[in-house]
Amino acid sequence: MKVVIFAGGFGTRLTEETAIRPKPMVEIGGRPILWHIMKSCAHHGLTDFVVLGGYKVEFIRDWVVNYRAKSSDVRVDIKTGTVTYLSNHREPWTVTVLDTGPNTMTGGRLKRAREVIGEDPFVLTYGDGVSDVDLSKLLAFHRSHGLTATVTAVAPTGRFGVLRLDDGSDKVAAFREKDKKDTGLINGGFFVCENGVFDVVDGDATVWEQEPMDRLVGAGQLAAYRHEGFWHAMDNVHDRTVLEQLWASGRAPWKVWQD
Repeated sequence: MKVVIFAGGFGTRLTEETAIRPKPMVEIGGRPILWHIMKSCAHHGLTDFVVLGGYKVEFIRDWVVNYRAKSSDVRVDIKTGTVTYLSNHREPWTVTVLDTGPNTMTGGRLKRAREVIGEDPFVLTYGDGVSDVDLSKLLAFHRSHGLTATVTAVAPTGRFGVLRLDDGSDKVAAFREKDKKDTGLINGGFFVCENGVFDVVDGDATVWEQEPMDRLVGAGQLAAYRHEGFWHAMDNVHDRTVLEQLWASGRAPWKVWQD
């Protein structure tokens, strides 16, 4: 089963990083967040990736092409140009990188990749978020419901404290940090899709999260898999700092694989 990854947006809320590289190439612990996502998927046996690039796609392409060389010790015969890899650091991955256009919307990116994705079901996610979602359980859930698509539903921890004011008073009666009980479920990415999802996408201007999902909901063809574990999107510098600190602590919740 293929894993399709949205990786072509401009990343405008992280311009400190994305002015020079696409968001999926922003590093956590010295590795692109795209690598973290792929390692998580590979842990569940999903190793065939289709990366939907656009903005600065050449950075992603170069990283994939040179992955083994940059991850291994090498010996180079300058005279002949022969390269010998001294270490056997190889990921069992197949990675297809597509240029789906810098201005194409998410739904359009997906539709442009239809021929490469093929007719089989596939996992779809974003190149800027990490999670410890059990993809094996997600796939089993999707198959058991028999619908066109399944979305992972998460309840993110709130970022702002909650105030309680007594009626008629301007004084704060209680304060606490906002938690998951104060937020509704949101789209956490990590979809499982049947080939029929292409039929609800019109073209390049289609945003996957809008008309296609509305159409699936209207047809009763979108299931929700509730994930109560860790999930975190990297939308801005603060998010990147949080993820970097978690990785540096040695207890990153999304690191489900063994080194």
